[in-house]
Amino acid sequence: MDGAKKTDCCVEITYIPDTPPIPPDQQPTVSVFASVLTEPKHANNLIRRLNQIAPLEDLPHVKRIHKRHLEGKVQLSIILCLASGNDDQRIALPQAVKELVDSYQLSPFVTQVCKYAATSKEQWVEQCKLWPTSYHPPTFNIDGITGFSDEDSQSVYRFMKMAIDLANTRDNLITNAAVIVNPSVQQIIASACDEAHSCHKHQSATSCCNSSNGIQSQGGNPLSGESLEEPRRLRIVASCLNPWQWSQQECSSTSTSYQWHPLRHAALVAIESSAERDRRLFPGSDNLANQSFEVEPMLSAYERSPAKRQKPDHENVKAVGNGLDSGNHDSSSALMRPYLCTGYDIFLVCEPCPMCAMALVHQRIRRIFYAFPNANAGALGSVHRLQGEKSLNHHYAVFQVKFQNESLNL
Repeated sequence: MDGAKKTDCCVEITYIPDTPPIPPDQQPTVSVFASVLTEPKHANNLIRRLNQIAPLEDLPHVKRIHKRHLEGKVQLSIILCLASGNDDQRIALPQAVKELVDSYQLSPFVTQVCKYAATSKEQWVEQCKLWPTSYHPPTFNIDGITGFSDEDSQSVYRFMKMAIDLANTRDNLITNAAVIVNPSVQQIIASACDEAHSCHKHQSATSCCNSSNGIQSQGGNPLSGESLEEPRRLRIVASCLNPWQWSQQECSSTSTSYQWHPLRHAALVAIESSAERDRRLFPGSDNLANQSFEVEPMLSAYERSPAKRQKPDHENVKAVGNGLDSGNHDSSSALMRPYLCTGYDIFLVCEPCPMCAMALVHQRIRRIFYAFPNANAGALGSVHRLQGEKSLNHHYAVFQVKFQNESLNL
């Protein structure tokens, strides 16, 4: 995981890349033809000519010239072209490169360079031991997502704390919690916990009640190091950590047992709450969508889809956040209903499972922040990396938020 940023609020935000990081000393390499330049003054002419006849299009991070200091003298080596693997170097060299080798009296040899650009400074240092490469620290510039300012970091800290507070339940249990945020106006759109049926042990099984809003937070916050009224032994029962726990024995505590719903994970419940909010703020939007399908019978399914008609409008989303939630519902007629959760962030206590992660793809979430990895079923770094699946039609950026003074580790 690269791109960690520490802030003054005792939190570290770490970017989770689309592909697993490669250990610095295990980076894949490719073979290239190179040659020492007996006349360094020819370097510029050779570089220009080689860029024309043998460009390193698949190795843009590799520098063409390798500069060494040997016995007080400067020695320059230059990459001629990729090596084909043929043992006979003269046969393997392209004809145009052969002519250049003969013209400048070069002596080709085969060497190794790193195949991919470095994603960390440690990788870059190892790469340069073979052949110099360029290194550009990640800026998270994914669909307009850039590095975090101090103000952004404070917002991330605040919303993650809200999610953690929500996850801290009664009966010494920690569930997963989700908070969906409109970052353009710093507004909470929806929040939820894993939903469950709770039963008090002194009651009969038929008297179990369904907690429609998830299990609410009570007491102190164990993840933030806040003091509790009395010491408690906490148990982690988040649905995403064990998606199949609903089929196993009920999770019980001293006075209450919980039967977890197989589909009511925190992220899904929050998504449903966000949709309900949109229906409340835009009561006529569903009817308008149905009418548009009726008057366009000849269009293809793709052309008639809401995703095609309702392109994300970030200014509209911002206006909705500023106006409608304050009670000004009259202005809804002048604004489009936001398309799903386009442009929103979600804060999760635990790394989501594949089901929740895919639901967030469908919802067009912009960024996902989670506090704790999910070694059993994590879909965004621990087990899978759904954010790097090229076949998907939407991709979000993923970050882990690490608290410096936490008193609980999953």
